[in-house]
Amino acid sequence: MNSYAPSMMTEMDAQSAAFRFVALLAAEVSNGQIELPAFPEVVARVKNALSRDDVTPVKIAQLVASEAGLAARLLTMANSVIMNPSGTAITELKSAIVRIGYNNVRTTAVAYAITKLKQADQLQAIRKELEVLWREATTTAALSWAIAKRVPQLNADEAMLAGLVHNIGKLYILSRSQRMAGRAFNADDTAPIVRDWHANVGRAIVENWGFAANIVAAVGDHEEQDRCPRQADLADVLQLATSLRGQVAAPLPELPAELGNSSVVVRLGLNQAKVRQIVQEGAQAMGALHNALGG
Repeated sequence: MNSYAPSMMTEMDAQSAAFRFVALLAAEVSNGQIELPAFPEVVARVKNALSRDDVTPVKIAQLVASEAGLAARLLTMANSVIMNPSGTAITELKSAIVRIGYNNVRTTAVAYAITKLKQADQLQAIRKELEVLWREATTTAALSWAIAKRVPQLNADEAMLAGLVHNIGKLYILSRSQRMAGRAFNADDTAPIVRDWHANVGRAIVENWGFAANIVAAVGDHEEQDRCPRQADLADVLQLATSLRGQVAAPLPELPAELGNSSVVVRLGLNQAKVRQIVQEGAQAMGALHNALGG
């Protein structure tokens, strides 16, 4: 009997730690106390500036100029194949901001912050997991951009931003779990919490960051299979993009069988041929995004 006591205690400790962690997440989400460690202060300043009605490219450029790394990312984004198909080089920040637009300034700032987060000393233990999430995010962003380009009522730049932050809840939960002390709480215990909570946590984060309501809704709802919006929206885009991630490296991309006649595909007005084009464009855009956003 006593020989089983340590393992039983370990299991009970893990359950207790997981319960405390979920309670902590619930409290933080409900109180709007969502903070990711190691985010550069300039990203918060840019985010706040972009939420103001009197924002101008000059003001954003002045803020960004104080952070050489972010300034370089914005210039790289402005000169990427996605944003600059003509190849006319831009070397000045204000012009770069005008070219890419405020949504892509947000995208670049958030991406810069996430790459800094991955390098944080306190998160070394989960660096591999954070790298996986980053690859998922950039792949989904590229595919979302390629999908939304084909849907008249949607904005491709908004879709790219939604794709980049669609799994921010997972990133927050993993980074937050590192504050749980002891061996009783590990990656295996975190996995079901990530699965069940990441959408709500992600919604809370992007809402707290002041993102547009349609992006907030997409992050929170994109895993809901029984949604019935009147027309295609960003949640539809994210749902399809996440389903297509595994097709990016396929020699002949195909629409996953479960999506063949789904309401999502019908609302987006897509078919097999268009999906192949999306995956091919998404793969090209993904390379450009990795170059522009780093990581």
